[in-house]
Amino acid sequence: MPSSRRPTYAPPKRKGSPDASAAKGAETPSGTPGPSGTPGAPAGGDVITASRSVPEQAAHKPAAAQKPSGATVLAFPEPKGRRRRKKVLLTVGTVLALVAGLLAGAVYSPVLALQTISVTGTRFVTPAQVQAALEPLRGKPLPQISADDVRGLLGSLVQVKSVSVEARPPSTLAVAVHERVPVALVKQGEQYQAVDVDGVQAATTGDPASASLPVIDGGAGAIGQDLFRATAAVLGALPADVLAKLSNASAQSVDAVELKLVDGQTIVWGNASEKELKAKVLAALLKAPADPKNPVRVYDVSVPRHPVTR
Repeated sequence: MPSSRRPTYAPPKRKGSPDASAAKGAETPSGTPGPSGTPGAPAGGDVITASRSVPEQAAHKPAAAQKPSGATVLAFPEPKGRRRRKKVLLTVGTVLALVAGLLAGAVYSPVLALQTISVTGTRFVTPAQVQAALEPLRGKPLPQISADDVRGLLGSLVQVKSVSVEARPPSTLAVAVHERVPVALVKQGEQYQAVDVDGVQAATTGDPASASLPVIDGGAGAIGQDLFRATAAVLGALPADVLAKLSNASAQSVDAVELKLVDGQTIVWGNASEKELKAKVLAALLKAPADPKNPVRVYDVSVPRHPVTR
């Protein structure tokens, strides 16, 4: 009796396709029968093999997905402007570092240690006194010594009003002393104190004639008061040659300062205003030829633009 089972159709092998064993492996993994009843078979019972070999799959991948075997990285050159800036910054940084090193070496170098103190401008104090006061600075590097350091050490010398300091490498410090200029004498017991316009004592003498300075009437009690300040301000405005001709100065009030010349003449000064102009007018009047028949007894410069002699 002829069999009722339909024969299966096996398509011819294609070139490069897997053999029958591969086709047999194409069945569904679960072994679930297809619509025709054949396990893993497509509809209609046909078995179609659609697998490719590995080389063929690689050949059909996009070119971008394939990784080149010898990849080359291109290095673009740095812009010239940026390289130039780097070189400039490197050069500047090196120079600054060298300068900082040299400065640090100079500031702390024992080669520049102070050994000699040169003093000029002294009259009421001696150079030895100034050098003794500045002795704590000896051995200190010159770059570390400031004018404030020198002024602080000379503060005990009241005759010194200010100083100028100059470092002279490798080891000398030049100190120019500016002393207080005495403008008057104030009697203190048996002595006379030479004081400046601020009332600070610059020197002491027992012979007022040796100082060639006027004596301020009122003694030490006038120092620091308004009358003394007014009188001292007037004396401080006078040139040295006129100051040397005065014998004494007095003031009844701040607006009534009077001076006496060694020859006995009186100078009516008034207040301390326009003192520079009054000093010039007085100096011109004193240089005028004297008239023996009409000697001048009073020089009134209280109104300097209209001076009066009588």
